[in-house]
Amino acid sequence: MKIRCGLTGSGRLIRVETITVSAVVNPPVQRWKCVCAYDGGHFNGWQSQPDGGAVQDVIERCLQSILDREVRIHGSGRTDAGVHAYGQVFHFDAAWKHGPAKLAAALRGGLPRSVQVRSIRPVRGDFHARFSARGKIYFYQLHQGGAADPFLHPFCWSVSPSLAIDAMRTAAQRLTGRHDFRAFSACNGREREDTVRCLRRLEVTARGARVRITAEADGFLYKMVRSLVGALVAVGRGKLTPAQVETILLSTRRTHAVQTAPAQGLFLARVLY
Repeated sequence: MKIRCGLTGSGRLIRVETITVSAVVNPPVQRWKCVCAYDGGHFNGWQSQPDGGAVQDVIERCLQSILDREVRIHGSGRTDAGVHAYGQVFHFDAAWKHGPAKLAAALRGGLPRSVQVRSIRPVRGDFHARFSARGKIYFYQLHQGGAADPFLHPFCWSVSPSLAIDAMRTAAQRLTGRHDFRAFSACNGREREDTVRCLRRLEVTARGARVRITAEADGFLYKMVRSLVGALVAVGRGKLTPAQVETILLSTRRTHAVQTAPAQGLFLARVLY
């Protein structure tokens, strides 16, 4: 409010108050990059489902409640029902004036305990969670020699008897590199799909009864990691040799000798940009 004084025609002093109303400036629409973790055993996968039971559905409902409008999020890729994530990445566009810390707090407060936000930050408008990615890292947890305890069981594949770890490592070395991985995917007859990938790393580590298989690639085909794990476990059980696994790879044909490992042992660890 501004106050001005002046004289009337008769010389009397008067006071004039002027109210200045500033225009309300809405915050600009910003692209946000978010990293989240979730227990996949509670959901029907990542991608939105008609029943609303996917991770994407839960996050979108939470954002709609916070922003008071419908929001579509875009993930780095799908994970199947039962598959977990430490580092799934998604982006969305929204106007928000309170900063990333308060947006993260609002999301954490509105999401169930089985889904939580690890980080959120504004990014350039040309960033895309899927198309900007240069690779992904997954790991798979095994428990060898018998059933895992009830605290580990929902997050691993229990196999028996104990596995031949050295043979599994030899097979993993033969799979590493740039190859056509059609034999280790579930492409559902989509013959035109490019099935060549660069598998940068396939490591088998063991500590006591626990075995971890880590896979890093420029991209993964549908159920590729679980198929690689299934083949390595077959080697560990003596049902396949490392040479036979290589022959399957070179054949580019899916075979019943390659089992798809159960979903609950698989984790999306990190998306690389």
